[in-house]
Amino acid sequence: MGVYSEYLNKLVSGSISVDELFEERKRQLENISKIRGREIIVYASDILGKNNSPNSIDPSDILPFNDQLSALTGNEIDIILQTPGGSAEVVEDLVKLVRSRFDRVGVIVPGAAYSAGTIFTMAADEILMSPESSLGPIDAQISQNGKWYSADAFLEGLEKIKREVARTGALDITYIPILQNISPGEIQHCENAQALARNLVKNWLKQYKFKYWDTHSSTGKPVTDEDKENRAEEIASALSNQSLWHSHNRSIKLEDLIGLKLQVTNYSLDTNLNDAITRYYTLLLMSLDINNIYKIYETAKSQIYKGLLPASEQLLMPE
Repeated sequence: MGVYSEYLNKLVSGSISVDELFEERKRQLENISKIRGREIIVYASDILGKNNSPNSIDPSDILPFNDQLSALTGNEIDIILQTPGGSAEVVEDLVKLVRSRFDRVGVIVPGAAYSAGTIFTMAADEILMSPESSLGPIDAQISQNGKWYSADAFLEGLEKIKREVARTGALDITYIPILQNISPGEIQHCENAQALARNLVKNWLKQYKFKYWDTHSSTGKPVTDEDKENRAEEIASALSNQSLWHSHNRSIKLEDLIGLKLQVTNYSLDTNLNDAITRYYTLLLMSLDINNIYKIYETAKSQIYKGLLPASEQLLMPE
């Protein structure tokens, strides 16, 4: 029997109540913290966005995330991250909050951390995933007239038109209505959004992820600042290359990241840690399904929920 079936059967049979299920989730979170020997905080949202819930990373996350962060001590922390993505600018603010308090940061992705969540992950000293975990391309998504599209695909489309005009010496008339609806400001906005995503990833990889990378495993030679800069640039460019992944919703798996020469810890190889994370993540998803909760910010001792109910944002402290 799987972990999900185990908890679901207990819930259906009445051998465990909803409140006890929530308490078990907290116990498993504390268990992860003990195994890792450091503080832990969770930023998790309902990936599916049921009932059009505002599940993306946005400015309203800063206050509750910082509230939970403020009670933690020490200089090492793990962040369990589950998100469909959102604002890269808000991610930058959240990373600044964490990095101003903690010297060593691990990001654990038991499920999915797409887009801006992937950018967040790249600010860690250590990235922990399992073969089932997923990151996603960091190509910025631009909203226009209620529709979302890839900034990278938009810019590549314009370049394709320019190359065709240069080759043929004429503009295909079918492109005219499209080009008439594009302003220079929109082009600049796409370029800026792409540059921000790439620069955040590149700078954070070099500053944090590669901080303790001293020796090339293949040659034994010392790692230079130029080596770190080049590797960070390669990874940031690959993650933001829409033509490489073909879809913004494409899952980037542990083996893909290893292929990009990014060191990732496969936590499933640690039996105790894998069991604790699997149980916590299963209970987290079950919690998100109960009472229409769409966001959870929590530590082992307190939590804030956001849900689609009256007075749905609440801080719950242990008795």
